[in-house]
Amino acid sequence: MVHSGTFEVSTQGFGDVIDITARVAAIVEESGIRNGIACVANPGSTAGITTIEFEPGAVADLKAALERLAPEGARYRHNDTWGDGNGFSHLRSALIGASRAFPVRNGRVALGTWQQIVFLDFDNRPRRRKLVVTVVGE
Repeated sequence: MVHSGTFEVSTQGFGDVIDITARVAAIVEESGIRNGIACVANPGSTAGITTIEFEPGAVADLKAALERLAPEGARYRHNDTWGDGNGFSHLRSALIGASRAFPVRNGRVALGTWQQIVFLDFDNRPRRRKLVVTVVGE
């Protein structure tokens, strides 16, 4: 069986981190699938999906690490091509990944005690993002 659902989030950009665990869990529950996989995807190239303990210290550490890996102020050839100044956001998205798959066990997303699913918007402006969740299983 396959079930798909979508939801939207409004972001501020520039590394905005949003806990989407409850939204994903609701789609998994609505699917009626007891065991399988839930894939959470961002159809875009300037955002990412990952997991973290969603607390201010860990979120700040993640943002700092991404700034060290792909600094906003560095020179990016993407910016030379398009002039939109968001080369850093494309690189951060490529490093984090635009989708993640999570196991579904007994009708629930199987996450660790302190693990939340987060959406990261790396773009250099506020955005309205549509996320897609596809649940496959039985």
